Amino acid sequence: MTGTEPIGGPMPRDELHSRRVEAMRAWTTFVEAGDVPAPRVRPEILHSWARSGAAVPTDVGEAPLADESETAAIWQDSALQVAVENVEAELRRTAEDGDLVVAVTDAETRILWTYGGRVMRRKAETVNFVPGGRWDDQSVGTNALDLANRLGQPSMVFSAEHYAPIVHNWVCWAAPVHDPVTGAQLGVLDLSTTWDRTHPIGLATARVMARLIEQAMPRSHHHPSAGPDVTGDPGLVMSLLGTAETRFDGQRLLLNRRQTEVLALLALHPEGLSLEQLHAMVYGDQAVTFSTLKAEVSHLRHALGGQLASRPYRLLMPVETDVEHVLGLLRRGQVGPAVEAYGGDLLPGTNSPALTELAEYVAVAVREALLADPQPDAVLRYSDLAPYDTEVVEACLAALGTIGGRPHPAVPLLKGRLAAARD
Repeated sequence: MTGTEPIGGPMPRDELHSRRVEAMRAWTTFVEAGDVPAPRVRPEILHSWARSGAAVPTDVGEAPLADESETAAIWQDSALQVAVENVEAELRRTAEDGDLVVAVTDAETRILWTYGGRVMRRKAETVNFVPGGRWDDQSVGTNALDLANRLGQPSMVFSAEHYAPIVHNWVCWAAPVHDPVTGAQLGVLDLSTTWDRTHPIGLATARVMARLIEQAMPRSHHHPSAGPDVTGDPGLVMSLLGTAETRFDGQRLLLNRRQTEVLALLALHPEGLSLEQLHAMVYGDQAVTFSTLKAEVSHLRHALGGQLASRPYRLLMPVETDVEHVLGLLRRGQVGPAVEAYGGDLLPGTNSPALTELAEYVAVAVREALLADPQPDAVLRYSDLAPYDTEVVEACLAALGTIGGRPHPAVPLLKGRLAAARD
């Protein structure tokens, strides 16, 4: 089978009608009586019905729409956009031949692109099966896009297996789309049509379309700003002390100051941050709109190959920062290694209130550790970074005794640093 063959030739109508009646009966029993109509309903459908019932009213009229500018920013110049454009002719022919609507989502099951045949396009628009539409089951109930995304495997939802009656007349097949380099799941490819056009090869066709998109994806897409130097470090590695440098899967990312600040806060809060929390941490009382922050997050999501979740905003890859490394060494009493790893103030000049507070905390922690345990080599290293902090040098000189009647070798160096600071 090629990617452009029609899905026409549905299953016998009598068989489909009986199946639809059974699905409707099971759905009605679940919604009205709260009973679990097993074994007629697949476990993944029942689980999603339970999730949906706790979040979505059965009379939901349409999927909620995400912010239009944020959706456009995520799609623009993304790897998914490049891949879809490369195979768009095949996707369009499939939709037209089978009177389907084809959709591509991001990792949050938000639709980024659609194309529909004449009939299905109109049906899709009435329920916000359009770019920006949120089709996770917490937003619009059980559907194939959500199942494929959450379960990471091709999924089909037929008629009243959908939780929301607005799509009880639909059948949907969806398959995950993966990054061919990292294997990360970027979203799903979905094919939808009316229930009476159900076909045995529908799920196989979705798999073929998803694979087609994966094969059309640029191999270096998730490092669009990468420099030439590469290391073997996996995940995200951020150096924030003294100078700012960010590497993703070993390749350097070139980010502006604000993007670095946003990414640093997400890296330092692995549990995730809401839009409101992140905005307050980045901008404080500045009169900056949420849309501005969303645009920065969208840029970062693209740079990270989609590995930045929303609601809450959270990084989906291993993360290391020199901040946590230094603080971890100090917690273990390893003052010398901590000072060696300390490159200086955290993002000097930042006006992020959260990062300014953290910068002060780290600087004070390093300084207090040296005052408590003024190791000469560590103090000399620290005085390179803070040449006017004479108190630390004086504490070290006071703590040094003599070795065999001779001054400690570091004493002349420390006195020289002290004299230079006082000039």
